[in-house]
Amino acid sequence: MLTYDQWEKAEKPSFPSDNETKGALDVLAWAYREYGDEIVYACSFGIEGIVLIDLISQIKPDAEIVFLDTGLHFPETYDTIAKVKEKYPSLRIVMKQPRLTLEEQKAQFGDELWKRDPNKCCELRKVIPLREVLTGVTAWISGLRREQSPTRRHVEYINKDDKFRSIKVCPLIHWTWKDVWNYVYKRHLPYNVLHDRGYPSIGCAPCTAPATDPNDLRSGRWAGQGKTECGLHLA
Repeated sequence: MLTYDQWEKAEKPSFPSDNETKGALDVLAWAYREYGDEIVYACSFGIEGIVLIDLISQIKPDAEIVFLDTGLHFPETYDTIAKVKEKYPSLRIVMKQPRLTLEEQKAQFGDELWKRDPNKCCELRKVIPLREVLTGVTAWISGLRREQSPTRRHVEYINKDDKFRSIKVCPLIHWTWKDVWNYVYKRHLPYNVLHDRGYPSIGCAPCTAPATDPNDLRSGRWAGQGKTECGLHLA
């Protein structure tokens, strides 16, 4: 088994990128053979997440899907999760919440921490909860695509994740925005209606706005704060 501790010595798998799913199904099939129940998918239920859930369901219908429920998501995001649960009843969708409620966070760090210190808010409500999820887990799946942003252009199918001391599996690295939507329309998949309202990337409501740059799908995230990532995908 390819693990974080054995990364340097282990032989890395290779996958075709020129087939119908640009390697995604091959990567997922390998990942679930390799790790079984020792791999989880941390899903934001954005459009890439919908694609991955559908692909995963074809390989492991009872896979564990973890949603980092910060308590600050759009109502439309929770509506999307409900639709996914209905379409894929065998999936084990876990709503992982932070240790601190929003009221407890307010009492300890002040009101609207996301405005004053968004990195701290992300740490409390996303990074720490994911670290708890990944404790004792060998690998996790992410919907990162190289096209999404400059910080993601060098992501590989299989990655050594130093932040969480895990293996991070990214099946969609070669998918374009057009590929994602073509798949969703072809398969008639449910998705977050905010995508139709100018939100290509959807996170917590206070820190997400419609995209301001058509060439940067994440330009609506933490707009004006000099922040581009929540911290889950940074070493």
